[in-house]
Amino acid sequence: MAAMTEETLQNFKRVFINNLNTYSSKYIAKFLNSCLVGASLVDTDPDAEKEEDTFHDGHSGIKETTFQIVGSVSNPTEEKCGYIEEYSSCEREDLLHHLMKCDVIIYNISQHPDQMDEARWAVSALHEEVDTFSEPKMFILVSSIMTWAMSTPADKDDPEIPFTEGHYRRRKPHPNFQDHISLEKLVVKLGKTKSSKFSTYVVASGLQYGMGEHIFHLFFKMSWLGDVKKVPIFGDGSNFLPTIHISDLAGIIQNVIDHKPGSHYIVAVDDSKNTMENIIKAISFALGPGKTQKVSKEDIFLEQNLTQTDIDSLFVDLRVEAPYLKENFHIQWVSEAGIIENIEQITEEYRQNRGLPPTRICILGPPAVGKSTVAEMICKHYQLHHIKLKETITETLHNLESSVQMEDLEDEPSEAQEFLETLKENMNLNGGRLDDQYVLRIMRDKLKTKPCMNQGFVLDGFPKTHEQAKELFKSGEYHEDLESKCEEKIIPEFVFSLNATDVFLKNRVLNLPESLVEGTSYSPEQFLRRLARFRERNVEDETLLNYFEDLEIHPELFEITSNDDNEYLTVTEKIYRKLGKPKNYSPNPEEVEEAERRQAEQLLKKQQAQMSELQEKEEAQSRAQCWDEWNQRLEEVKRQEHELLESQTAPMRDYLMRAVMPTLTQGLIECYRTLPDDPIDFLRRWVRPEDAVRSAAVPSNGLRAASC
Repeated sequence: MAAMTEETLQNFKRVFINNLNTYSSKYIAKFLNSCLVGASLVDTDPDAEKEEDTFHDGHSGIKETTFQIVGSVSNPTEEKCGYIEEYSSCEREDLLHHLMKCDVIIYNISQHPDQMDEARWAVSALHEEVDTFSEPKMFILVSSIMTWAMSTPADKDDPEIPFTEGHYRRRKPHPNFQDHISLEKLVVKLGKTKSSKFSTYVVASGLQYGMGEHIFHLFFKMSWLGDVKKVPIFGDGSNFLPTIHISDLAGIIQNVIDHKPGSHYIVAVDDSKNTMENIIKAISFALGPGKTQKVSKEDIFLEQNLTQTDIDSLFVDLRVEAPYLKENFHIQWVSEAGIIENIEQITEEYRQNRGLPPTRICILGPPAVGKSTVAEMICKHYQLHHIKLKETITETLHNLESSVQMEDLEDEPSEAQEFLETLKENMNLNGGRLDDQYVLRIMRDKLKTKPCMNQGFVLDGFPKTHEQAKELFKSGEYHEDLESKCEEKIIPEFVFSLNATDVFLKNRVLNLPESLVEGTSYSPEQFLRRLARFRERNVEDETLLNYFEDLEIHPELFEITSNDDNEYLTVTEKIYRKLGKPKNYSPNPEEVEEAERRQAEQLLKKQQAQMSELQEKEEAQSRAQCWDEWNQRLEEVKRQEHELLESQTAPMRDYLMRAVMPTLTQGLIECYRTLPDDPIDFLRRWVRPEDAVRSAAVPSNGLRAASC
């Protein structure tokens, strides 16, 4: 068993790559992990088939050898890359032990300058141990083309002549890449001393793109999201950017390992001569609004996702060619002509690697069943575009009118103006409605817009018939032309059909508020006609659901039995499980922070409202208690005043009852008996003189009371 393991290990070439979990190193490692050692030595033209067969034939004595990838990861919390060994936070003594077990050591500093110190130490430490090597080793430094950024033209009379590898001794770096060129020189120098045991190479990489993007990701993301009407070009955009597809860079590294070339310095760029303006325009047309605008060069520093290395790279102005690659290597180019010539392939790689395929959905069902309710919930959850027939027609007419107004009236009628006039004429003839041919054209154009092609859409209740679906998606015609491929990209991937009984639908419409029904097709007469037409269309042989079944798109059926919100929540939850997770950008740290801030503010406001409500309730209880206490005290004061008044008026009442009332009573009786003309005067005279004298001892207030 031990012998078998040893034999198995001999069929591997062990390759170390630093920073396996970063963009550049990750795809280099993936590429090499899928390659056979020596595969690039075999030409791929038909004449070389026999040679290739001999190379892979076990009887030739050469066994197939694969690359065994090991390496370091910059962040131990990241998910494992899935290779044989991965090291994180490794001491240099331990790291050297791992490097000594490898046949090829690749250090990538093209995007991460923080790795330069480690790369310098690694190549120096390996060089010191060269006498202990049991097998020859190779060291490859993946550097940046920015070490050429300030180079003077090869020909002063013709500054547009591109640089080549032959000019590498004259290269002058960007001020921020001085350490890069110093490390490049060290690597080349150490490889010349004992090259039979320790060979070294520098691969100066152009700006890397493809497989999800890195340096150009800002422009891809802007275009895909559609948040800006015009994608910005920082500065004048006239600078030439030397570029390389990441897979082609990996292929060049494969060739270096296999060929062991005589040149220690290799430039890795494609054949393109594209300016930054041309590249951004191509991205905008492929993914975004198709429009760009030049902004201040300084505005790029406001982009938080760009490092200083990225900014310096985007403003480089170099024309570089790599004839050495063509003359000495066998590269299976992915994007030899550059990013612009292969923009469709690059954008597809971007979608796939970023997990951004569009989600296309169609929701069908009778009128008033709740299609729009479900569609709105899906669009909000998955950030899709809600496509309604009426709104799309209105939007199209508005856009056509805006386009016509912007055009010069003196010119001949444009296509937009002619189409607008045709639509208005058709609407006048049909009482405000459009013929199917125009409706289908409008809807097809809407589904082909960049937002719908990027994020996806939810078709709300359209198409309505089998014939409309067939014409809209053109699924009956299969051709290899670009138009047919575009038609296929608008066919829904998921179809959900809602249904309900006629009784339920009628009751639901009758219970709608008047404000929602007025001016719509939900008036009783129109609704009943629409419902009847829907039922008629779905008893025929060629129904809309049958159309999707024929395309092997199996509709999911849902029966709506209640007008309760929970019913629709249940339906959407089932749809979410069918669709899976949203296929769009996760919130960036700033958006997450903003969402958390808003959530914290809402929680604080809620707590403050609860505290305020509790405080008001306590204050109300306190006021009520104080009011009760005040009323009790007021009643007590009134009672005491009454008692005091009673006690103070008792002597006066006693006097009146004893001294005044008997005489007054007699006078009143006599007055009643005699009935004088002046009763008051009679009562005055009734009081006798002796009584007056006797009454002199009575207080004045008592006399006044008695006389009264």
